[in-house]
Amino acid sequence: MAKAIHAMIRVLDEARSVDFYGKAFGLEVADRFPFDDFTLVYLRNGEADFEVELTVNHGRTEPYQLGDGYGHIAFAVDDLDAEHARFEALGLSPRRIVAFERDGAPMARFFFVADPDGYQIEVLQRHGRYR
Repeated sequence: MAKAIHAMIRVLDEARSVDFYGKAFGLEVADRFPFDDFTLVYLRNGEADFEVELTVNHGRTEPYQLGDGYGHIAFAVDDLDAEHARFEALGLSPRRIVAFERDGAPMARFFFVADPDGYQIEVLQRHGRYR
């Protein structure tokens, strides 16, 4: 069974976005992961495990135009390889499985698939923070 775990949006100003989501929805920073070119900020509240993932691209100065900021919904699964094979068998055309590391340690294994309208959906192996 799949479980929705987060939705990602690109933001221009991290502090302004964290403040808005805190005020509007009671979301707080659960984790923050800086990388060379971007920072991931995970927001959640005590009501649910579902999170909003803010992606802050370093050096970006222009506001995002509606529709040009990449985003996705994510689902965590127990067996990523089996799910990938199932998606392929169903003709859903999943992209290849990718392993993502942080500081030399595994952070995530995932693949993306597009829905009929072209919206990207990330399917992650349950691991660490992705449960």
